[in-house]
Amino acid sequence: MRIERYDRRQTGRLAVFCDAAQRDLKLFAFILLTLCVYRAYFMFYMSGYMMPSTGVADIVLALVTGLRLSLKTAGAIALPAFVFCSLPLLIARRLSRILLRLRLVWGSLAVFAFAVLFQARFPFYRQYQTGFHLQVAAGMNDDIPTIFSMLVQEYGFVWRFALALLLTAVSIYLLHKLLCVRGTYPLPALRSRTQSVGFSLCFLLIFAVLFVFVRFGGSFTYAHGVNWENAGVTGDAFLNECILDDGQALYRVHSMRKRLKSGDVVGVEKENVRALARAAAGHGDLTSDTLTPYLTRTAQGARIPQPRHIFIVLGETYAQWPMLEKYAALHAADGIKALTAEPNAYYSRRFMPNGDFTSIAITGLVTGLSEVTRHVNYEPRSLREVYPTAMAPQFKRLGYAVDFWYGGVPSWEGMDRFSRAQGFDHFYGYPDFHAEKVNAWGTSDAQLFAALGQHLAEEPPTVHLIMTVSNHPPYDIDVAAEGFDLENARAQAAKIPNVDDPDQLALELGHYYYMDKIVTNFVHETLAKYPDSLFVLTGDHAVRMNPSRTPTMYEFQSVPFVLCGQGVTPGILPSDVVGGHTNIVPTLIELIAPAGFSYVSIAPPLTENNMGAAFNRDYFLTRDVMGEVGGTRTELLPGAVTGDETAARDLLKERMAILRTLSWQLIEHGDTLEGQ
Repeated sequence: MRIERYDRRQTGRLAVFCDAAQRDLKLFAFILLTLCVYRAYFMFYMSGYMMPSTGVADIVLALVTGLRLSLKTAGAIALPAFVFCSLPLLIARRLSRILLRLRLVWGSLAVFAFAVLFQARFPFYRQYQTGFHLQVAAGMNDDIPTIFSMLVQEYGFVWRFALALLLTAVSIYLLHKLLCVRGTYPLPALRSRTQSVGFSLCFLLIFAVLFVFVRFGGSFTYAHGVNWENAGVTGDAFLNECILDDGQALYRVHSMRKRLKSGDVVGVEKENVRALARAAAGHGDLTSDTLTPYLTRTAQGARIPQPRHIFIVLGETYAQWPMLEKYAALHAADGIKALTAEPNAYYSRRFMPNGDFTSIAITGLVTGLSEVTRHVNYEPRSLREVYPTAMAPQFKRLGYAVDFWYGGVPSWEGMDRFSRAQGFDHFYGYPDFHAEKVNAWGTSDAQLFAALGQHLAEEPPTVHLIMTVSNHPPYDIDVAAEGFDLENARAQAAKIPNVDDPDQLALELGHYYYMDKIVTNFVHETLAKYPDSLFVLTGDHAVRMNPSRTPTMYEFQSVPFVLCGQGVTPGILPSDVVGGHTNIVPTLIELIAPAGFSYVSIAPPLTENNMGAAFNRDYFLTRDVMGEVGGTRTELLPGAVTGDETAARDLLKERMAILRTLSWQLIEHGDTLEGQ
């Protein structure tokens, strides 16, 4: 270190501190450069995800804005080094060598973390079309051993981690050279106390200016600064995600979780709960201090004979886009497409999942609550009391038992405990029906539905909520042996514009085909044996399997909604109905319940055709328009010729305020309006 070269006047505390501060500045510059290099490489390697209209100016703007934002990340790494490795030298200069090593260790940990995150970013973006988002937080509540197994088998964890270690080794080598080998500029000779004081004041001023500049992301005011919320400055969604380095993306996760815990959710109007409850009721003369009276609806009378068996099938990644005509040559969705053409079936093309994760879809159905970015299955209230909107008690009042069937383990996401707490009679995971475990998640869809089929003969009238598992990484089913033309799928996938990996997409479509075949075969076999059955087929989400690097919002999000069974006709619901998962239970009640039957629901039944807009955390759709909840992008739905974006957003605001606010109120405060 240069300190050893100073003369005696330059080996004082101030000189040692000046040397250490320069090394902090080196650490800052190194981290900043690393983040910028990672960003540029990711942008180049994944450039296929850019929109065709994106130009050089957008790329430059993204790089510059990303640089500004990464000033904050690099500053967050350098600041602890300054506080814990430099400032102490003002009172204990003999610790300089120890604190130099500590700074190197801290910097090494930082570059290791960023190398790992950099490698994780690639598969994460391919799956979710975003940088690290709330999906990360949701995944922490999932089955961690299974998730790890999936990472190893499907996402190349071993080689990616090895590459991260190599990047780390190179980075630490360079960082060691920079911090410990290369010297610093010596402190100018300070021959008087006045000079020392003047130098100290100048240092403090420079530090303060630099701190503010870094803190506000390359600006000296908050108004002109950059942060993760305003960093999306281009018209390209991919570039906007590239702007956030991995540190900022994780900070986004932290910030969003913090806001969510405080109830700061888009659409949640905590100060208007009572008014929105009255709006949900459709009249303003109620004065109850509980929510239930406002949410109580009266069935208009059965439209179909009451079925003995009701099946609500949540297909894993049962996306709607394989059903579109332009993807017909892939032959992945032939089963459900044939089913929708039958005379006892109804099909809606305007349907949205409750969220991007399986657990969010399940909790929406089980509780009747709209997604408010809360892990409802882990909420203490969910385990100690039944929500008035929960599905199980309401079907029980119609004479049904209510069971949950899942091809995985009962403990997954605490679903066994959660569903029972919300009134379900039984929860069957694959160990309960003694099925063979075929992958990390559990058994196959074939074994799941075989076990359910054997169970039907001996059961009373029952509502079954069924969650499939096979259409999920790791994709390890021999789909060719199951009848899927894998070679044709590869050839057809290669023709899709901007497809990421035709071979991988074909494999994923093969698993979609397998799920679709098993589900639709079960429908036909059950209806042949038990004609008095009613089926609902939908998907938990569409995210994960995309036809290209730049899917439309509809392809990225929409899932099918199919009704099938005795008494169902193609016209049983309006052809242009718009809905989501929380509309399913009230719709079923309206179809089968006698006139005058009362039930509780925040979302209206689709028989009323008044939903108008369906949404989840990030996206919404109406009869003609689909768009971002928190953004400005919109698009026309497939087949739509025109659409009123302003009217669509107005309708979204109205529906979201009711569904999200009242759902939040029930989760946070239970069935009460006291204080409103």
